[in-house]
Amino acid sequence: MSELLTLSAATRDKAGKGASRAIRREGRVPAVIYGNKQDPLAIHVELKLLTKYMSNGHFMNSVVMIDTGNGAPIRTLPKDVQFHPVTDRPLHVDFLRIGEHTEVHVNVPVHFTDEELSPGIKRGGVLNVVRHELELICDAAEIPDEIAISLKGYEVGDSIHVSAVALPRGAKSAIDDRDFTIATIVAPSALKSSEGETVEGE
Repeated sequence: MSELLTLSAATRDKAGKGASRAIRREGRVPAVIYGNKQDPLAIHVELKLLTKYMSNGHFMNSVVMIDTGNGAPIRTLPKDVQFHPVTDRPLHVDFLRIGEHTEVHVNVPVHFTDEELSPGIKRGGVLNVVRHELELICDAAEIPDEIAISLKGYEVGDSIHVSAVALPRGAKSAIDDRDFTIATIVAPSALKSSEGETVEGE
């Protein structure tokens, strides 16, 4: 399950580009908390800590408790980060207010295991990943870090569909109108070309 993160924040009195630039010069990042039928709250957070959290690879799937110093921390889920086009520095973050057990939509990365147990890969087949993430609907308190998919038994030409994946308890695919493909085991191009060509001199 994704870890619970905590961010200290201060509220923003002024909006606009000038105020945001001044905040960034101080090593802070403007942000907004919205949703849950409450008014949006303009805040700013520490750039250094935000960058550290974002480097773990699970930031967008983590519940972030935002402490403004005014009452209890606010439970949120990061929904969008805007980056500087050149430096990749985060410029603004949107946080969605959620309850402890709110049903949320998240994109969770997939991780493939048991390659050594795949006959197709043993024969030189290549794993072709169609979807690197799965869009899931799950409890905010039970967001998985990743979805592990075993390659055991898959042959060249086999496809792995979402119906074959064991999702965590309480989680379901947000795409429920089709059994979409997550990955396939394909023959290596060298094998294809050697099989498709006539050996010279025959």
